[in-house]
Amino acid sequence: MEWNGIFFFNSILLGAGLAMDAFSVSLANGLNEPGMKKQKMCGIAGVFALFQAAMPMIGWICVHTMLRYFKMFEKWIPWIALILLLLIGGKMLMDGIQNKDGETVKGSVGIAALLIQGVATSIDALSVGFAIAEYALAMAAVCALIIAAVTFVICMAGLMIGRQFGTKLANKAAVFGGVILIVIGFEIFITGIL
Repeated sequence: MEWNGIFFFNSILLGAGLAMDAFSVSLANGLNEPGMKKQKMCGIAGVFALFQAAMPMIGWICVHTMLRYFKMFEKWIPWIALILLLLIGGKMLMDGIQNKDGETVKGSVGIAALLIQGVATSIDALSVGFAIAEYALAMAAVCALIIAAVTFVICMAGLMIGRQFGTKLANKAAVFGGVILIVIGFEIFITGIL
């Protein structure tokens, strides 16, 4: 692969494709916390961008060092994503259902939940290491940085949209956000096993 426009275009498309799950989770986080400050939004989008960049690089390293071990682990990726998103989505859903007074659910996205979301939405990006295996280390790193930048922008958009609608939906936002996470978990699982 050469350093050309096609490389950058493909990297942007790869970033957009990988960021869709993170976008949906960002949307759910924005719905769940309509009063979220810009600093926290940047932190959330940054965590998703970091994971989306790190996973393809880890996959690239696996391809170049320990391919057979990665192949054994690859079949568990859909299961891990499903379990993580079911746990977080289920908790968000239960919090929304138990909130009978109609107020927005407080204390929404903590660091532990955010890290789990980051892993769950990016773990399938490990296999992108196979797609970029022909790249030299510098090209793989640039591709990962482009993926991170695209993910950051897409997640910020998801957070802003979710925050806007979260204000209008108030007490139903946590339920809706939980359902979104559960659906994403099943989508990752189904596409991963097919």
